[in-house]
Amino acid sequence: MTSSSHPAKPTVYLVGPPNVGKSVLFNRLTGFHVSMANYPGTTVEYTKGRLQLGTQSITLIDTPGTYTLDATNEAERVTTELLSKTPALVISVLDASNLESSLYLLLQVLERQLPTLVVINRMDLLRDKGFGIDLKTFEALLGVPVVSTIATSGQGMEVLQEMILEGLIGKFERPISLETNWQVAEELVEKVKIPLATPANNFRQRLGDWLMKPWPGLPLTFGVLILALALLIGLGMGLRRWVLLPIFEAFVFPLVASAIMWVVPPGSIQEVIIGEYGFLSKGLEWPFTLVLPYVISFYLVLSLLEDSGYMPRLGVLLDGLLAKVGLSGSGIIPLLLGYGCGIPAIMASRTLESSKQRMMVAFMVSLSVPCIAQSGAFISLLAERSIGALLAVIALSMIVLVLAGLGLDRVISGRRPMTVMEIPELLIPKPDFILKKIWVRIRHFLKDGAMPMIAAVGLAAVLYETGIMVHIARVLRPLVTGWLLLPEEAAAPLLLGIFRRELAVLPLLDMNLSSLQLFVGAVVGLFYVPCIAMVAVLSREFGLRFGLMVLIGTTSFAFLIGGILARLGGVIF
Repeated sequence: MTSSSHPAKPTVYLVGPPNVGKSVLFNRLTGFHVSMANYPGTTVEYTKGRLQLGTQSITLIDTPGTYTLDATNEAERVTTELLSKTPALVISVLDASNLESSLYLLLQVLERQLPTLVVINRMDLLRDKGFGIDLKTFEALLGVPVVSTIATSGQGMEVLQEMILEGLIGKFERPISLETNWQVAEELVEKVKIPLATPANNFRQRLGDWLMKPWPGLPLTFGVLILALALLIGLGMGLRRWVLLPIFEAFVFPLVASAIMWVVPPGSIQEVIIGEYGFLSKGLEWPFTLVLPYVISFYLVLSLLEDSGYMPRLGVLLDGLLAKVGLSGSGIIPLLLGYGCGIPAIMASRTLESSKQRMMVAFMVSLSVPCIAQSGAFISLLAERSIGALLAVIALSMIVLVLAGLGLDRVISGRRPMTVMEIPELLIPKPDFILKKIWVRIRHFLKDGAMPMIAAVGLAAVLYETGIMVHIARVLRPLVTGWLLLPEEAAAPLLLGIFRRELAVLPLLDMNLSSLQLFVGAVVGLFYVPCIAMVAVLSREFGLRFGLMVLIGTTSFAFLIGGILARLGGVIF
């Protein structure tokens, strides 16, 4: 991080509560010149970017979203420590539609007497409620410049950039000393909030309220989830069948095979590269034509749910149901994130109110929530062969998730705290931001998902060509053929699944399996050991003992339920 004392590249911090549009402002200011980093000594991430204003190059840091600077959790502590480094400028972002809750943090920032620029974002949402803000009065009361923006549309960004430059050359006065308490925040809101002549648009607010009530919230939620699932599967299958697979089969695979056969003579090395488990044959086919389509469709669905403000409402609606398994409504967010990747889900559990809930969510995600790569593997494996088997895997996943929650609630000591969630405004997602979020997540998958998958396939190719895979299959034969009733070669996926969860499923595509065997293989892959990266994160977050417990528990359960279904499944299949 560049110190603010360096005149060529000053450091500016964006500070504000969660859900105020701070990240949207950051993206507007920096574009794609961004990177993620963990703050030293913590697992809390912050975003760092480059802002270019004329000839002035600026380091812009988006600090973790926080409601106060009291340092009661890691996010607050990181933001507090960053502010102690005396930045060149602090941009304090407020939510116009929920001004009072943002003001307490601003008052704490002003206490530090740092050069501060106040940005009141989401002015469109406040106008929809029939109100505006007297910016001149607000500036006089605070003693700092105040700018209004609508980050999603870019309104106010030019003025914001001009004010940033003024702040960097020292034109800002010292903030007025105000007492930091909620009463002062309330009084400030009363003085600056003004009614508008135009009538308020309350339909969006009414719809947001409906989504949190059993009626009509539950029917609406059922419809939303059905549409989300249809979009996830339909778009993913369409991208795979009509776009990616034709491109790879017509151009990529022949080109790669020709190049390798021209350079590498026939033999073991060529087989490792483009053979049955070749890392440039299966290593390209699996991540890019089988998994990537569903990564794209999943993150489209997730981004729509996130940016619309729907997910917190889902948490409120399901709070009563989640209470039955010892979780609060806020637990729905890390559980849903788990369907993208288990690691961010475990990290997101830090926002939960108790260590009991964190451990419960982490175990439930590890056991019964398939990541998107794994889900893509299930859809590729089962959807075209037996949609009933696919639905059965999904239903079994949900049932085990609920039963695991009930059991963990009894086993892990601790109480269920009261649910406290901030509900953002219901919004219409902006297509450009949706596309950017999807692109960022695809890049993350290519780096942290596709590359390790290719490496794992390469390892499998080496084990296959050297004969080691055959010996492993013989060792696991009693378990694979005797208990799971699968062919001996199904031992290979069990080995690969340790490195990447989806690799416990994808190799089954090339085996001549019955519908029952495909179902059993999918179920074992669903509950099987989390990948090495997840076990490492679990051990870091909760201790090595907990990580090993999850590792042993999930593996044992996968084989137990797989063997039982192999024997009972004949009734269905």
